[in-house]
Amino acid sequence: MSTPSLKFDLQIKYGTEYGPEEEAALLDVLRKGAPTSGEACIQFEQEFAAYCGVPHARAVSNGTAALFLSLVALGIKPGDRVITTPMTWIATAAAAVTLGAEVDFVDIDPETCNLDPRQIEEKITPKTRAILPVHLYGQCCDMDAILEIARRHNLAVIEDACHSVGADYKGRKAGSLGLTGCFSFHEQKNISTLGEGGMIVTSDPAVFERIALYRSHCTRVYGRSTKYCSLDEEKLPMGKRFWWQDFDDCGYNFRMTDVQGAVGVVQLRKLDALNARRIENAAHISRGLQDLPGLKLPTVAAGCKHVFHLYPVQIDPVKFGMDRDDFIHTMLHEKGIKVGTHYTPLHLTTAFKKRGTRKGQLPVAEAVASRLVTLPINPRQTREALNYLIESVRSLHRA
Repeated sequence: MSTPSLKFDLQIKYGTEYGPEEEAALLDVLRKGAPTSGEACIQFEQEFAAYCGVPHARAVSNGTAALFLSLVALGIKPGDRVITTPMTWIATAAAAVTLGAEVDFVDIDPETCNLDPRQIEEKITPKTRAILPVHLYGQCCDMDAILEIARRHNLAVIEDACHSVGADYKGRKAGSLGLTGCFSFHEQKNISTLGEGGMIVTSDPAVFERIALYRSHCTRVYGRSTKYCSLDEEKLPMGKRFWWQDFDDCGYNFRMTDVQGAVGVVQLRKLDALNARRIENAAHISRGLQDLPGLKLPTVAAGCKHVFHLYPVQIDPVKFGMDRDDFIHTMLHEKGIKVGTHYTPLHLTTAFKKRGTRKGQLPVAEAVASRLVTLPINPRQTREALNYLIESVRSLHRA
């Protein structure tokens, strides 16, 4: 029998947790006037870069902005082509489309649901500029293979690590392997900065300079330090006595607020502990469901630290005795547990069917999506709640 507290714990499927440390950091910035992109954001950037093992990080308003600015920094323009996966949130592909580029979807690995590197090269054309792999559900793609393909064809790799903050690939942090790494701090992510936020990391100083400029209207301020703009410039133009402002181009406003940055500093310091709880919770769920026929549990690839932003399972309707849609409905209305569907393959959405994609084009993604649900997982779950989740899933097995 479920209880209201258990149902509440299992309805809130994702996301981080906040405590008194975040509250204190927030109040401290409020008392300083709550500026945008001030000292707290700079501290967050510096600590995040160090955590990822890269020299540069820039805080932005959300993960979509991180993807978009990475492609802006690369110089993506109309007529260029970008390769990515169909199994992702639309922001991944939309970042390229909104710059006028064309997106070429590559089918997925049925085990990890990540982009299948074995199918990338057949999609490369003379107009291809970048590969945009998504580290889906909390686990890195096969980056050795992707980076080698990119090297041979002189392509940039932009990592969508929005699901995978803190994940490792062969000892290196997600986001640190490509030209840039893009992170989201949305309310559902493994850490959050008050509902929205993002970060871009890179080891390339020229790319960082372009990201920094375009994040804040391509502004340069001469003669004084500036919290908004790119690298400081101290030489004043002739006749300019104090300071002078110029714009390299027409850019954007994707800044993060200092309140968010202060919370981000605290959340980052908790990240490994929060992820450890996710990993422990995922292991407990797997132990409870591993012998259940018709249920394919998530695969953890060799060399990867999976941080379980989501816990995906695939349901075989014949062996399990219930198809995906019935499972979702029954879990919600009989057990009080909301499960997700991540994702509808993008090539089946109206946005991309209008651009020429069609059903049958990516058969693995389509087959996986028809069977896949994501079970609730977060660092707040109690053992009692996890056991209720396991018992609920087991009770629906009817084969």
